Amino acid sequence: MVHSEKMTQTQSLFKGRIIEVKKDKVLLENGKETTREVVVHHGGVCIAAIDEKDNILLVKQFRYPYGQELIELPAGKIELGEDPKTCGIRELEEECGCTADHFEKLTELYPTPAYCTEIIHIYYAQGLHETKQHLDEGEFLTVMRVPFSQAVQMVLSGEIKDAKTQIGILNLLARRNQKTTTM
Repeated sequence: MVHSEKMTQTQSLFKGRIIEVKKDKVLLENGKETTREVVVHHGGVCIAAIDEKDNILLVKQFRYPYGQELIELPAGKIELGEDPKTCGIRELEEECGCTADHFEKLTELYPTPAYCTEIIHIYYAQGLHETKQHLDEGEFLTVMRVPFSQAVQMVLSGEIKDAKTQIGILNLLARRNQKTTTM
């Protein structure tokens, strides 16, 4: 059986630079009506970039909602209508000052499907070349080059708390393990 809900009415409660909040009336499959609060977000991209020494590029930055610095993969939001890969290529250079010879999609994730439309696209980059970092105004971060095996341990120990970063690192680890077992 396929489950679905049908929106019958929508109301915008807030529209900001990054998100819009809507309150929708929906018809459930049993014929009853209810409301859904939805955060509309254009999505984001993060990049698992590996250098020639098998270091992964991570960034450390203060995240206001949590009141602390977090360690994350370089990432950014997709502009309305922008191609996710194009966004990822741009964000890698803006945040880390690198371009890549190889840029491949690993996966995508729905971080909060109960109330948000955001989709995060996760890419793998290798063949890195140093360029120049150009952070957005008001963006402050430190680029870290961490041995990949250490980054895996940082995820498993809970030092890396960011979900997109955890998924990106563990997805890349699983792909590496899959390649070694099929050889």
